[in-house]
Formats: sequence, C-alpha cells, structure tokens
Amino acid sequence: MTTKNRIKRFTPLQRLSHIFLMVTFLIQSASGLGRMYMETGFGQRLCWIFGGYEATREVHLWVGIVMLGGFVLHVSYLLIKIDWMNPSKSLIGPDSMLPRTADIKEFFQHVGWFFGLRKPPAFDRWGYWEKFDYWAVFWGMVVIGITGLLLAWPIAASRIMPGWGLNVALWVHRIEALLAMGHVFVIHFFIAHLRRHNFPMDRAMLEGSVDLGDAQHERPAWIGRLEESGSLEGLLVDTAAPGQQAVYYIFGYAAVVAGLFLLIGALVYSPYITW
Repeated sequence: MTTKNRIKRFTPLQRLSHIFLMVTFLIQSASGLGRMYMETGFGQRLCWIFGGYEATREVHLWVGIVMLGGFVLHVSYLLIKIDWMNPSKSLIGPDSMLPRTADIKEFFQHVGWFFGLRKPPAFDRWGYWEKFDYWAVFWGMVVIGITGLLLAWPIAASRIMPGWGLNVALWVHRIEALLAMGHVFVIHFFIAHLRRHNFPMDRAMLEGSVDLGDAQHERPAWIGRLEESGSLEGLLVDTAAPGQQAVYYIFGYAAVVAGLFLLIGALVYSPYITW
C-alpha cells in the first residue's frame, strides 16, 4: 500500500519538453565538439558515432533545426498559458518564471545563510537559480539558433551581412555553446544531482514530483501558499514504482555520464586544436 508522500511539480508535457531538450542538447554538444575537435582522436571518435565528418555536420544542422522548432513550440505554449484576462497574475505571480525583486533578496539571504549569517530564505515554487537556468537556456537558444542558421546557409546570409559578420557569428556560436555546455555539465548537474540534499539524483523532471518533506523544508512559502488555498491535497501523488525509478536513474545518469565525458574530453584535448 502506497501513501501520497510526493507533490507534483511538473506536468507530463513539461517533463517531455525537458527530455527533448536534454537529448537534443547532448546530440548537439557531441556533434559540435566532434567537428570542432576533428584534429584530435577525441573529435574523430565523436564524428565516427555520427558516421563521419560530413554526416556529423548534417546531424548537427538538422537536430539544431528540430531543437529550434521545439523552442518555437515552447514559446507558443507560454503564450497560451498566460491568462490574458489577468496577465499580471501569470507574469509576476509566484508561479511565474519571470525574475522578481524577491529573487534578488533571496539570493543575498541565501548567500548569508551559506556563511551562517542569516536564516535560510523561504523559497516559493521557483528558486532564483532555477529562474537563472531557465532564462540562460532561453537566451542561449536565441543566440545559438540565429548564429547557427547564418552559418548553415552562409551564401544566403552573405546577402544580408558582410563576410566578416559570418566570422563573428562563428565565434559567438562557439563561445555561447561552450558556455552552455560548461554551465549544464558542471553547475546544473551538480545542483540537480550531486548536492547532498538531492543525491543520488533529483527525479523531479523525470518523475514529475518531489518529496513532500523536502519541499516543506526547502520551499515552505510554496507549501504554505498551497495549504492556504486548499490546493495542496490535489497535488499529492504516490512515489513511482521501483521499476520506474530504476528507468529514471539509468536514463538520468546516462545523460550525466555523457555530459561529463564531453566536458572532460573538451578540456583534455583543448591544447591540441586550432582555435
């Protein structure tokens, strides 16, 4: 007999979107690094996975287009979710991902708590670091997407911009991609899975729910708001079956291992490539 000891945080569509982003991001990272590091054994092995240097370019191009298509769908989803009769509730309410002044206060209070100087902040549904992650991806998709399209069709791009602009686009594309990989493979992986609070893995984005006790401890403002509105009970769910949890762990850690492999390979072989 199971008890409802978890609280729902993400819908099936949101979880599917995260899986889509995770898979496409890893493919883009591997194919991009493969071409960038083609002069090294690391890059040649990555290109071999995709069928060679030219095939890797095609994979990078078309998976990138699919990724941009998913981004357009996500923006459409956001526009549909806004309550246009009362937009302020959707845009600046506690369930919104838009930054608020409270996030700045919570950040400094959190830093003070790290050093034992202040009490921990009472987070609501979203912490400031989650909003940073979200908007970093949002911004990155725009920058990488635009520069990637210019580089994919350089002749067409040269009709609307000077040739040196393509060189700038190449470096912006590379730098933004490397920043994104560094952030995801180091900071995001650590926060999501390797913190003592979440170890061995935060299953929230795969299972769609989090432990109720953990949520009460880390996000008391969110739980208190749900209790006050009477909606907490409707969000309580059972823990996933052991078999499902095993699938989540295998899939999640396969992504972590793949990301760390790409990160370590990029660092180890960086002295051997021509920038």
